[in-house]
Amino acid sequence: MFFWRDQSGPVTWAFTAREGGSSSAPFDSLNLGGHVGDASQAVESNRAALAKSVGVPRDRLLFMRQCHGNEVRAVDGPWGREGGPSVDGLVTATPGVALAALVADCTPVLLADAQAGVVAAVHAGRPGMMAGIVHVAVARMRELGARNVTAVVGPSVCGRCYEVPADLRAEAAAVVPESATVSWTGTPAIDVAAGVVAQLHANAVAVQWVPGCTREDPRLFSYRRDGLTGRFAGVVVLAP
Repeated sequence: MFFWRDQSGPVTWAFTAREGGSSSAPFDSLNLGGHVGDASQAVESNRAALAKSVGVPRDRLLFMRQCHGNEVRAVDGPWGREGGPSVDGLVTATPGVALAALVADCTPVLLADAQAGVVAAVHAGRPGMMAGIVHVAVARMRELGARNVTAVVGPSVCGRCYEVPADLRAEAAAVVPESATVSWTGTPAIDVAAGVVAQLHANAVAVQWVPGCTREDPRLFSYRRDGLTGRFAGVVVLAP
C-alpha cells in the first residue's frame, strides 16, 4: 500500500503506492482518485483501506477537488454531503484528521509543526508551483500557530522526464529559477519538485525529499507515462 511511510512523534507521513487495492486495470489497484473513470465502489474501498492504515475513521480522511490553483483551506473535521472544496491545499490544527493530496506526476507536499499541532497537505503541479501555493500553505499554517515547519516532498515526474516548450520553461524559471532544467534528450524541461523545494527553503522550512520519478517507477501512477491511470496520495495526520 505504501511507497514510503514515516512517523515523527505524533505525525504520520505517507505516500501510497499503486499496489494493494481493489481497482481493475488501468487503475490497478490502489487508485484513490474519484475523477479518473474508475468504479466508485473500488475507489471508496481503496480510500477506506487507506484511512484504516493511517488510523483514522473513513470520514476523517479528507480529499480535495484539486484544480491547479493556489488556494489552501483550513479544516477542522469531516466534510458534509457536499464533499470537499475546490482547492489544492488543506491545513488543520485538529488531531485525528488525515489530509490527502492526490497526484499522478504532480508534486505532493506534506507539512507539519508537531509542537504547534498543525499539519498540511498540498498538491503542487506546475501551475500551482508558479502560482505560489507553497508560500500560501506555509502562511496558512503560521496563521494557525505553526513556527517550526517541516516538509516532506514526495515522488513526482522528474525534470528529465518533463519536457516542455522553451517559452514555458522560461515562464517557470522567471518565478522559480531552480525549476529550469533539461530532459534526457537535452530539450527544455521543468523540475517542479526542485522548484517546490526551493520555495520551501525560501520559507525557512526544513525539507526531506523522498526520491522517485513517477514516469520511471511502475509502483507509482503516472499520467505522462500511461495517460488513463489512477492517482496515488500523500497523506499526513496528527495523532489525537
